[in-house]
Amino acid sequence: MDEEEGDLWKQFPEHGDEGSDGEDLSGPSQILSDSYLIGFVIANIVGLRYYSGTINGRELVGLVREPLNPYDPNAIKVLNTRTVQVGHIERAAASVLAPLLDSRIISAVEAIVPKPPPGGRNPYRLPCQIHIFALPDAIPTVQCAIMDGGLHLFTPDDHEFGLSESVIVKETTSTNASKERRRIDDIFALVGKDGKQIEALDPPKNVVLTDLFPHQKEGLGWLVFMENSQDLPPFWQQKNGHYLNVLTNHQTNERPEPLRGGIFADDMGLGKTLTLLSLIAFNSSVKDVEQSSSTKKRRVGNKKQKTGVEKDDSLLNGKAMILGLKTTLVVCPLSVMPTWISQLEQHTKPGNLQVYLYHGERTKEVEVLMRHDIVLTTYKTLAFELTSQRSPLMEIEWFRVILDEAHVIKNFGSRQTKAVVELKAERRWVVTGTPIQNSSFDLFSLMAFLRFLPFSIKSYWQSLIQRPLDQGNPSGISRLQALMASISLRRVKGIQNGKGSLVGLPPKCVKTYLVELSSEEREQYEKMESDAKNTLMEYVNDDTVLRNYSTVLHIILRLRQICNNVALCPSDLKSLLSSNSLEDVSKNPELLKKLASMLEDGDDFDCPVCLSPPTKTIITCCAHIFCQSCILKTLKTLNPRCPICRQPLSKSELFLAPPPKASDENPITEFSGMPVSSKTLALLNLLQESRREKDSTKSVVFSQFQKMLILLEEPLRAAGFRFLRIDGSMTMKKRGEVMKAFESYGPNSPTVLLASLKAAGTGINLTAASRVYLVEPWWNPAVEEQAMDRVHRIGQQEEVKVVRLIVKDSIEERILELQGRKKKLAGVVFRKKAAREQREMRVDEIRTMLCL
Repeated sequence: MDEEEGDLWKQFPEHGDEGSDGEDLSGPSQILSDSYLIGFVIANIVGLRYYSGTINGRELVGLVREPLNPYDPNAIKVLNTRTVQVGHIERAAASVLAPLLDSRIISAVEAIVPKPPPGGRNPYRLPCQIHIFALPDAIPTVQCAIMDGGLHLFTPDDHEFGLSESVIVKETTSTNASKERRRIDDIFALVGKDGKQIEALDPPKNVVLTDLFPHQKEGLGWLVFMENSQDLPPFWQQKNGHYLNVLTNHQTNERPEPLRGGIFADDMGLGKTLTLLSLIAFNSSVKDVEQSSSTKKRRVGNKKQKTGVEKDDSLLNGKAMILGLKTTLVVCPLSVMPTWISQLEQHTKPGNLQVYLYHGERTKEVEVLMRHDIVLTTYKTLAFELTSQRSPLMEIEWFRVILDEAHVIKNFGSRQTKAVVELKAERRWVVTGTPIQNSSFDLFSLMAFLRFLPFSIKSYWQSLIQRPLDQGNPSGISRLQALMASISLRRVKGIQNGKGSLVGLPPKCVKTYLVELSSEEREQYEKMESDAKNTLMEYVNDDTVLRNYSTVLHIILRLRQICNNVALCPSDLKSLLSSNSLEDVSKNPELLKKLASMLEDGDDFDCPVCLSPPTKTIITCCAHIFCQSCILKTLKTLNPRCPICRQPLSKSELFLAPPPKASDENPITEFSGMPVSSKTLALLNLLQESRREKDSTKSVVFSQFQKMLILLEEPLRAAGFRFLRIDGSMTMKKRGEVMKAFESYGPNSPTVLLASLKAAGTGINLTAASRVYLVEPWWNPAVEEQAMDRVHRIGQQEEVKVVRLIVKDSIEERILELQGRKKKLAGVVFRKKAAREQREMRVDEIRTMLCL
C-alpha cells in the first residue's frame, strides 16, 4: 500500500467517540420482533433519596445502561415516564444482567413497578419486575447465567407469572392479559375523539404574496391550532386536582405541557414548504400587532431593508430584531436547502422574513442568529456540532424547530438523530411525506424528537405499540392509527372521495417494463446467482448468515448490478464469496479496497445494528460494515466484540471508509466502448419513443448507482439526446446550476436528467419533466415514491408517466415482492380501519432474494 492509500485508509481516531454514556435497553425493533419473553426477575430500585424522579402507582419504567458510571461499571439506571431518574437497579442484580446486556445475549429488558402494598412503600428501595427478552438460541445461556448469578427467573410456566404485572408486558390470551389489552385499546380508541373543527386560515398578505390552495389553508389552520392549543397532551387526564397518564399510571401535581407540534405528513408535492412559511409568517405578523407604539417607531425609524437571505453577521434593522424573538430553526438535507430559499423568494415579500444559512462558514454568536426569522441548517451540520464545545444551535431555546424530510432521522442510534432530539424548542414539527420507510419503528425517532411522552421512551413504545405490531396483534395497527391521528395531518394527491385530485394535478401512471437479458447476460447472471446460492446455503446450514451479513449484502448488490450492466460487476466476484474463516483486513489491503469499492457502488447498505444506511461507514478488521455511532457504542462494554461474528474488537481495528469521490463533469472511465446492455437499450427505446411523441418532453432517469449514470452517457450522446447529470458528490452550487439548466427551454436545452436517488430523490422540484424512469428497484418503496413525486407535484401541467425497468426472472422481480410488505404498513397507518402487519424477517428476505 503506497503513502496515498495509507492516508485514505487511516484508522479511526481515538477521539472520535460518539453517543451518550447511557443506552436504552429495550432493543432495536427487528431483534425484538424475533425475541421471546423468557420470564422476569425481581430486583430492587435503590438510591431513591438521591434522585427527584417519583413512582406513584403501578408504572412501567425505563432502564438505561451506564457502562461509564464511575461507581459501578455494571450500573443500570431507572427512569420514570417523564424521563426523570428514580434510582439504580441494585448491584447484585445489575452484576448479573449487565454482562448479558453488553454482550447482547439478552436482546431487551423492560421493567414495571408493581402496585404498592397497603402499608406504603419503603423510602429507600422499590421492588420492580425486570422482564427479559432473548432470541431462541440464546435462551439456555440466559437461563443458566441468571441461575448462576443467584437470581430467580419466573418463567411463563410458573404460577406466579400469571398473577404478576407481566400482563402489561406480554399480551397473551389469558383472562387477565385480555382485560389489560382491552383497557389499553379502549384508551387509544378515545384519543382524538373530541370533535373539534379546525378553521382554515389565510396567511398574512403583507408577508406571503401567493394565494394558498384550500388544502394549504386547512393545513395552516391545523398547524396554528396545534401550536396554540392549551389542551392536555393526549393520554393525560385531570382527576381530583392531579394529572394522570392513563397509559402509564403516572400521576403528578404539575400540569403537563401541551404538545405544541406534531407530524405534518402531507403527500409529496402538496406544498408543505409554502404552508410552513405561512405558519412562520403568521406568527411574525401576530408579533408585529402586539408591539408597543414606541417599538413601532423604532422599527419605522430604520427603513433600510436587507435582502431576504443573509449569510453575513451584520446588524439588521429593528423589525428583524423584533421578529427574531420568534426564530424558527429549519433542519433539512443539503439538497433541500435551495428549495427553501427558492420558495421564500417566490412566495414572500422581499425583506419580510430574514433567513440565515447556517452552513459552511457560519457565526457562533447566538445574538446574530436570533435576529433572524429563520435559521436554515442541515442534519449533517447539526450532527457535527452535537459534541462541539460551543454550538449556538444547541445553546438557543428556539421558538420553533422544523425537521424537513424528517424520515432522515429514522435511525434512532445515529448522531444526527441524537442531535435533533437534544435541541431546545418551544414548538416541534416533523415534516415528511413518508414517515414510515422501513418499518413502524421508524416512527420512534419522531416521537423522541417531539418529546411525546410516554412514546418518546423506547420501552413504552415497544410495549404499547411495537410488540403488538411485531406479534401480528390487530390491536397494534389500531393503536398506531389512533396515535398518529392525534398528532398528525396527512392528505394525499390522489382521488378524494370520488371528487378528483386534491389540488387538481394531472394523473400519474406507473408501469413496469420487463427487460429480457441477452443470452450472454443471462449466462453470466445465472452463473453468478448459482455461486451466490451455494454460498448462502453454506451460511444457512451453518447458521452463520448474520455473521456473514456484509458478504451477503455484497452478493445481492452484485446480482442487482449485473441486471443493469455486466460492466458494473467485477469479474473476481468469487473472491468475495469467502468461506466462514475470518480475514483480517488490516493485513489484507486488497480485501479492504474491494469492500470500499462495493460501498462506493451501492447506496443501500444497512448497518446490522440499527438496520439503517450508515452515515459514516466503518469497516472492521473482521470485514463487517457498521455505522460509526453504532460500532462505537458497541465497544463501550467491558468485553467489546463485533456484533456480527463476536470476535474481540477495539477502536484501533476500525477503518473509516473513504468519502465519495468528487464529481467529474466529463468522466473518463474504463467503460468507454463497452457493449450496450439490454437494460440500457430498453431505456433508449423508451426515451426515443417519448421524443417521437413530443421532442420537447423532458425525462428524469433515476439510478442508485453513479457508475450506471456514467455508463448511460455515451449511448445517450450517440442517440442525439441532450442530457445533464446530478449526483451526491456535487456541491449545492453545482446542483443548483444543473437544476436551472434543466428547467430551461429552447432548441439546445437538455431533455434528459441523469439523477442519483440520493442526490435528487428528495426535496427538489423537477416539474419541468413529465417522464420518470427508475433504472432499478429500490429496497425501500418510500424512496421510489419520493423520487416520482419530484415530478408529480404542484406546478406539474402534464400527465406524469413513470416506468420501472425490471429484468425478467431476476432478483429485481423478487425485490418488488418484498416492497409490497413495506407498502402495506405505510398504507394503513393513517387509515381508520385496522389491518395486520406482516413481520419483516431479514434472513427470510435474503432467502427470498435468492429463491431459497
